[in-house]
Amino acid sequence: MFKGIVVEKDAQGYRASLAEIDENRLPAGDVTVRVDYSTLNYKDGLAITGKGPVVRSFPMVPGIDFAGVVEQSDHPEFKPGDTVVLNGWGVGEAHWGGLAQRARVKGDWLIPLPKRFSTRDAMAIGTAGYTAMLCVMALERHGLKAADGPVLVTGANGGVGSVAIALLAKLGYTVTASTGRPGESGYLRRLGATEVIDRKELSEPGKPLQKERWAAAVDSVGSHTLANVCAQLRYNGVVAACGLAQGLDLPASVAPFILRGVSLVGIDSVMRPKADRVAAWERLARDLHGPFLEDIATEIALPQAIDAAAKLMRGEIRGRVVVDVNAS
Repeated sequence: MFKGIVVEKDAQGYRASLAEIDENRLPAGDVTVRVDYSTLNYKDGLAITGKGPVVRSFPMVPGIDFAGVVEQSDHPEFKPGDTVVLNGWGVGEAHWGGLAQRARVKGDWLIPLPKRFSTRDAMAIGTAGYTAMLCVMALERHGLKAADGPVLVTGANGGVGSVAIALLAKLGYTVTASTGRPGESGYLRRLGATEVIDRKELSEPGKPLQKERWAAAVDSVGSHTLANVCAQLRYNGVVAACGLAQGLDLPASVAPFILRGVSLVGIDSVMRPKADRVAAWERLARDLHGPFLEDIATEIALPQAIDAAAKLMRGEIRGRVVVDVNAS
């Protein structure tokens, strides 16, 4: 038996609870992992609270990522004792996830954890940080250099935004953070932001082409915010879009794309090929400075995850939430 968060939906309604789970109920997979830590991401908040149709089958153990140690393996790349990390692949949505003390998954979904990181470090970074690294790498592939001008990060207090700021600042970029919580300006400046703006500057409907401000951007918000970001990018600017906190819609014009040569790059982290995942985690090991992980992460025990998910959906949590699945 092991402990885990279980989401159920039946005639009694939608609910999440902490439960004792028989190991025989673990889903199919060729690697069993003793989970050390998981996290709370936006998708996990949706899954636990039921505020979005994230969970595709019931009962479900949520948690789109985890880090831990292999206990049993029939996969040629992994053996008992290996330290591994998983992000995405529909885990916590269609396949039981990481908010439990055990997980059984396909070995092809796992990657070795870089030696620089502990399993707690890995979840302080989590899918949010891995996604932020994919965004930064996309900007680099577009040819972005620090001398090109300031880079905007929206949703700055969230996990993706926080890691993106830290990464970009470490790489020498001038970073502007957009946030709905101006009281967190000190935190954002500690991460490396040189300027903090109110998200209201970007969240309302705007003109299709506006004053050029940013050389590039990382956007986790979508909707009017993303449309305004595109309208404010400098000539040949690029935005890496990875989220939809404000909405799925994009009420934009083609003007920035055909008059300023702006590029909009979509970032998927869920089904990303393994080689890209390994490259992103190697870059994280190289480019993410150590003290940042202590500043960004709040640690909770597994029984606290349900209440924390509700706070996450209310916008009351900054940075990353690390869940010690073995703490009570």
